[in-house]
Amino acid sequence: MSDRSRLRIVVLRVIVVAILSTLLGRLAYLQVAEGATYRKAAADNRIRAVITPAARGQVLDDRGVALVRNRTALVVSVTRSILRSEPDRGADVLARLSKVVGVPAEQIALAITPCGEKLKNGDIASRKTGCWNGSPLQPVPIKSYSSDHPAEVRRVLAIEEHAEDFPGVQARYAAVREYPHGSLGSHVLGYLGPLSEEEVAKAAYKDRPSGSLIGRAGVESVYDEQLRGVDGVQRLVVDKDGTVTGTQGTVEARAGDNLVLSIDSGIQQVAEVALAKGIAAARARYDRLRGKNFTANKGTAIVVEVGTGRIVAMASNPTYDPTVFVGGISTQEYRTLSNDPGQPLLSNATQGMYSPGSTFKVVSTAAAVEAGNPLLGSYPCPPSFKVGNRAFRNFEGEYFGTINFRTTLVKSCDTVYYKLAYEQWLADGGVKNSSRAREVFPNEARSWGFGTKTGIDLPDERSGLITDRGYKQRLWDQTKQVKCARARNGYPEVAKTDPTRAAYLHLLAKEFCTDGYRYNAGDAALFAIGQGDVLVTPLQLAMAYSALANGGTLYEPRLAKGFLSADGSTYSALAPVKKGKLASTPAVLAYMRDALRGVPQPGGTAQTAFAGFPFGQVPIAGKTGTADVQGKAPISWFASFAPATAPKYAVVVMVPEAGTGGTTAAPIAREIYDAMYGFGGKKALLGPGGVLPSGLPVVRPDGTIAPPGTKVPKPAQRLLPTPATSTRALGGPLPWAEAVRRRSGGPT
Repeated sequence: MSDRSRLRIVVLRVIVVAILSTLLGRLAYLQVAEGATYRKAAADNRIRAVITPAARGQVLDDRGVALVRNRTALVVSVTRSILRSEPDRGADVLARLSKVVGVPAEQIALAITPCGEKLKNGDIASRKTGCWNGSPLQPVPIKSYSSDHPAEVRRVLAIEEHAEDFPGVQARYAAVREYPHGSLGSHVLGYLGPLSEEEVAKAAYKDRPSGSLIGRAGVESVYDEQLRGVDGVQRLVVDKDGTVTGTQGTVEARAGDNLVLSIDSGIQQVAEVALAKGIAAARARYDRLRGKNFTANKGTAIVVEVGTGRIVAMASNPTYDPTVFVGGISTQEYRTLSNDPGQPLLSNATQGMYSPGSTFKVVSTAAAVEAGNPLLGSYPCPPSFKVGNRAFRNFEGEYFGTINFRTTLVKSCDTVYYKLAYEQWLADGGVKNSSRAREVFPNEARSWGFGTKTGIDLPDERSGLITDRGYKQRLWDQTKQVKCARARNGYPEVAKTDPTRAAYLHLLAKEFCTDGYRYNAGDAALFAIGQGDVLVTPLQLAMAYSALANGGTLYEPRLAKGFLSADGSTYSALAPVKKGKLASTPAVLAYMRDALRGVPQPGGTAQTAFAGFPFGQVPIAGKTGTADVQGKAPISWFASFAPATAPKYAVVVMVPEAGTGGTTAAPIAREIYDAMYGFGGKKALLGPGGVLPSGLPVVRPDGTIAPPGTKVPKPAQRLLPTPATSTRALGGPLPWAEAVRRRSGGPT
């Protein structure tokens, strides 16, 4: 054998040894180092987890009345992955299903199409077209049927009897949400929607399958974690053919906790009805200035417990029935809600921002005193006050002579505040953006909670707007390029449909481009009467008046009052949360509380609305507001509290494009007060002493809910875990969800 042949054999042996060594090393690594991992993976391949959804907790009012509960319904679902494996990609199945459920086949096809997928017409599937935002492997609910309609249920059960004709289609009984009072409190309650695949990837939902339902709005969203409970899991052992051969373990489902709200369903009902009636009455009135009836296409009414910040009622109009979301909302229904100019899916109380008008004068009165003007002084109230070359007038040019702060509030004189704000503006340096400016009026407003979110336990709250020198400069720096382009080119797209508005916007753009960074005298004057750039949410105003009423404590508003387990063995009450203190002195607040008692009485701006009211039994303190809006009718406001001598509740009403505060908002508030205290032949909705229950409802042995204070046998008490973790809605620790834990004595 030649040397070359021997060399080849040696090289070949080395290669073979190297390959064998690599294989042996890899085998040792898999069997020794990674053996446990692969043994677990192999075992997991033989385990199938069967999920038993936990019963979702009810949402109760302060007396234990169910606002949201569960019912059993027959739900028809379609699994798209199975359907598309059919020869015609499921077209015949959908056609047959359409005849059974009464939903067009095209609509079903859109409903099961994953969001983001391209449609045949080139569009992208979205919420507007109708789509499924869960997993493509998850059954998509198409329609649900109540057991109250046995004929429909029997017809739909034919799907299961002829399963061979409906591959990928299921008709199963399931627990679904029920809203026994229809649209009552819909913006507070919210609704459920399927969890998307993107959300499943988040840590908060890692243990939940795509398509499972979570809260999408209201308290259903914020308190989703507490309401949903813990799903049960049964781990089944299966062989290679999928046959169950045993059980590895079972974790029983734990029902979600019942959420108790501070909302009183009786007062909520009255607030919604009174608001709807007031809006209808405004629409029937003729607006002489605009030559047509008032538009009044929305509004809100809020009732707050001033000593705790708890929300007793929060009505928003127009509203919607959350039942439309049960089993999946149809494309047409969603389009109708989305395209409504009144925006029924948005809460006017927390998501609408409006000029507060004269209701803001309590802030300006406090600011004027802080600036050095005497609380008990006298001030001229001429028909107009000139700032630069512009005359700022009283409403309808009234003249009240020389008056005090009490009369300015009762009669709602604007020119007093124009002058005081203008003088403070001069003292702060006028148009100069001096760092030494005291900014008394804006700073006072911020101490009352304006310009920041209230912190209510609802998603998507807005913060309003409080302007000052710094804000004007920042806004100009950020938007000057766009505004100056508009100053040159105008608004041709607006001019096509509304030339008057286009001209007004063009004028504003020119002014902004020239000196938009300046805090002008006109800005300061309008600020003092709650107009111009000042924007507030009705809830902010309600909490500010609550703070005025209770002596200066600003609370974070709360809807959640506590939690009850389904069997009543655990409970947790949530304590009120203080946000801050008003900057005003107790003397100033007491003066204004007393002054506001004159607004609803003879001589005040709300006297007509409260004519015949028994002030001797329940004195009312309040303030009307009529906020002008360019090109529209005024915003009607009434902010109030009662009893004025020992305030317990604040009532705030707002209706845009509805005229003066005394003609629209005040009568709505009057109707709410009448119902709360039982005037005008009505049965009082408040309990003895004019108060609502302070404790939580209780659970009877049979599982039904009883009002607070009901004596029932007490089960062994267990501590309810503190609901301090976040939900999808707010994404972070919830400071308002710290529970006041009580181990003995039961709910009180």
